[in-house]
Amino acid sequence: MADRESPRGARAGGGARADAGARTGGAARPGTAGGPGRVLVAVYGIFALAAGARAGVQIATRFAEAPLAYGLSALAAAVYVVATVALALHGRTAFRVAVAACATELVGVLVVGTLSLTDPGAFPDETVWSAYGRGYGFVPLVLPVVGLLWLRRTARQGGGPGAGGGRPVGGGV
Repeated sequence: MADRESPRGARAGGGARADAGARTGGAARPGTAGGPGRVLVAVYGIFALAAGARAGVQIATRFAEAPLAYGLSALAAAVYVVATVALALHGRTAFRVAVAACATELVGVLVVGTLSLTDPGAFPDETVWSAYGRGYGFVPLVLPVVGLLWLRRTARQGGGPGAGGGRPVGGGV
C-alpha cells in the first residue's frame, strides 16, 4: 500500500494535497486563504471596511478635532486592506507581505493601545487600535496574533510559493 502512488487529490500527512506541488493552478490549493484561512481573510476584510469607513467619516467631518487619532484609524484601515489582499493571494511575496502587515498591525495595536491609556490627552477620540481595540471587542489585538499563527502554520504545512505558503520547509528549493 505504501508503494502505490497517491490518487489525484489525496491528502498527504500535513493535510495538503499530495499532488499540490505538481499542480500549476486551478482548483483550491492549500495556503493562507484555504480552510480556516478563509475566515481570517473575511474578518480582515470586514475590519478593512469598518476601519476605512470610520476613518473616512472622521477625517471628512471632524479631522481638526483629533488628527492623530483619525490618521491612525486611516493607517489601520490601510494595514487591514493590505493584510486582506495578501492573505487571499498565493505565493512567496504575498506571504511575506501578509506577515509584514500582521506584524505591523500587532505593533500598532500595542503601541497605540499603550499610548492611548498612558496619555489619553493625545487621543481625544478613539482609533481602531485605542485601548488595544476595546471598542471592537479587542479583536484588533487578537487578529494579528491569529494571523501570524496561521501564516506560520501554512508555511510549515504547504511551503513554497506554488502551494501558497511562505517558504519551503526543511531546506527545499
